[in-house]
Amino acid sequence: MAELLKDMYNHESLYDIARIIQSVYDPFQIDDFLKSTMDESWEDLELKARVRKISSNLGEYLPADYEAALAILDKVVGRFDSGFFGILFPDFVEVYGRDEKNWRLSIAALERYTPYSSAEFAVRPFIIDHEERMMAQMYAWSKHENEHVRRLASEGCRPQLPWGQALAKFKKDPAQILPILEQLKADPSPYVRKSVANNLNDISKTHPELIEKLAKDWYGKNEDTNWIVKHGCRTLLKKGNREVLAIFGYQNTDCIEVNDYMVNPKSLSIGEELSFSFHILSMEATKVRLEYAIDYVKANGKRNRKIFQISELSLSKNEKRFYDKKHSFADLTTRKHYPGIHTITLIVNGAERCAEDFQLTSI
Repeated sequence: MAELLKDMYNHESLYDIARIIQSVYDPFQIDDFLKSTMDESWEDLELKARVRKISSNLGEYLPADYEAALAILDKVVGRFDSGFFGILFPDFVEVYGRDEKNWRLSIAALERYTPYSSAEFAVRPFIIDHEERMMAQMYAWSKHENEHVRRLASEGCRPQLPWGQALAKFKKDPAQILPILEQLKADPSPYVRKSVANNLNDISKTHPELIEKLAKDWYGKNEDTNWIVKHGCRTLLKKGNREVLAIFGYQNTDCIEVNDYMVNPKSLSIGEELSFSFHILSMEATKVRLEYAIDYVKANGKRNRKIFQISELSLSKNEKRFYDKKHSFADLTTRKHYPGIHTITLIVNGAERCAEDFQLTSI
């Protein structure tokens, strides 16, 4: 079984943290820190709760003076591998640095720490507490020379950041986000561009018309921006949004024939694979986006649709293609399967073309 992400925070890694801190701050009590952090509740804590437990306890054993505590963390943050592990440093800022008197120190610390492990979660309470002031800071960060800081400007204000505190005001009105995305829409860093696209995708879930308009304005001017627009419109594309499909040339449906749609077997057990095949024929030169949808049975007996991409391609007049695909119904950590009547549907340029029911049974 793969190791859970939360288990990166264990006795060995916490001891390393404590030892490194003590090397620059001798009064740090390693044993007391470990005992109070990994107490009887530790095993029940999930990832973010463990991070919060660590960062909160750090404040108990570092100097009470916030600026002095940051000075110690500044000396050790670079000694940890970059990635999720170091997220406890910006989390410390979120826990102890939100007072007005600490604003300047905290903003500077988040800027310093984000290259080691993103401060995308820690900035969100600052946005909620002081929206206008913090969004001005985020815009300033969007012009920063460091790609990690520029990414923070976008990632930190995503309305629906996974694992992050929701920004309800931005879900209702994302206007304050747009100047940041505009600034970053042709950023040289793929790391930044992916964040911009994810931000657009978040906004599209509550304001599709806004993203339709923005996509039309941005698309076709720059290859990097084109990628952002396409990736940022992925939810709208899956929903078959006709306006967005047309931006990328997937508006033509009448000229495409689908033949010999076959689904096999008509009954299978959880853990097995479903096969499906079909031919497509284009009566004229066109672009084609092929997808399929599975209407899964949920635990309560209702159904929930998931859409999967097959291909995007350009076809010449009278060109024919054959597809033979498989779909696994093995349980995953992200999806559990339930017995019942499911449906698989072929989608061509956003339009449903063929559908077949099949029975999924228990193992």
